[in-house]
Amino acid sequence: MFKKTTEIEPLSSFMMIKKVIIAGILMISPFAGKCQQDTTGGYKLVWADEFNTNGTPDPANWKFETGFVRNNEDQWYQAQNAFCRNGKLIIEAKKVHQPNPDYVPNSTNWKQKREFINYTSSSINTSGLHNFQYGRFIMRGRISTDAGLWPAFWTLGIDKPWPSNGEIDIMEYYRQKLLANIACGTSVPYKAKWYSNTKALNTFKANWSKKFHIWRMDWDTEAISLYVDDFLLNRVALKDLVNQDGSQFNPFMQPHYILLNLAIGGDNGGDPSATKFPKRYEIDYVRVYQKN
Repeated sequence: MFKKTTEIEPLSSFMMIKKVIIAGILMISPFAGKCQQDTTGGYKLVWADEFNTNGTPDPANWKFETGFVRNNEDQWYQAQNAFCRNGKLIIEAKKVHQPNPDYVPNSTNWKQKREFINYTSSSINTSGLHNFQYGRFIMRGRISTDAGLWPAFWTLGIDKPWPSNGEIDIMEYYRQKLLANIACGTSVPYKAKWYSNTKALNTFKANWSKKFHIWRMDWDTEAISLYVDDFLLNRVALKDLVNQDGSQFNPFMQPHYILLNLAIGGDNGGDPSATKFPKRYEIDYVRVYQKN
């Protein structure tokens, strides 16, 4: 069930001024942890990327995935489909027709049996660069909602294989719905226990996908809460998120890293054949706040 809280206007002049102020603070100090920007609840900014420098995403903040990676998805991930321009990170999905360099005739491996690459996109992450345990994670972005597209803003735990490392989908979209998911491990390898809520796209105002919105996670020792524009999508208590393999390991009591990607098709994304490419996932900023 969805709980309505106070609505905000993500495109307000206040938010734009705030971005400029925070960007200035980050330029002055090489350590984001020294920023003193308070938010509701006593949080202080510890890390952010405002994407204010044109070109490749900052290698001090982001790594790239390459190739066919997961979920039988249609896209080949490559670095050149992600770039910063005019204060935004743009992840662009393109329709192409080019040879798959990993192609192996007669292979049964889904990554190798495809002779051609039909789509390209990008997936970036902070693994090994910036990991965070607890806090307020915020992304302001605009997503394309055409058929077959699967954009996401999510986290993974640094220890143990998936899903025992824990997954949090702060923003995920496919097949005309937003999803807010949290997953932990089970007694079956690579089988997740999902805590998922969805909200249909047609329940939002007209032209919702043409605007920027704010996705937020509040994660502490008690619970994980996921929001879009201050609308609570999902909340799960940490006591319910212990891996169900007898280990008593809670993957949400460890640091996580951040991922941003635009997937196409695959197990969940749907059929992209009727969609006109290129399509973009635009990110204004990503920020992490924590309490002292």
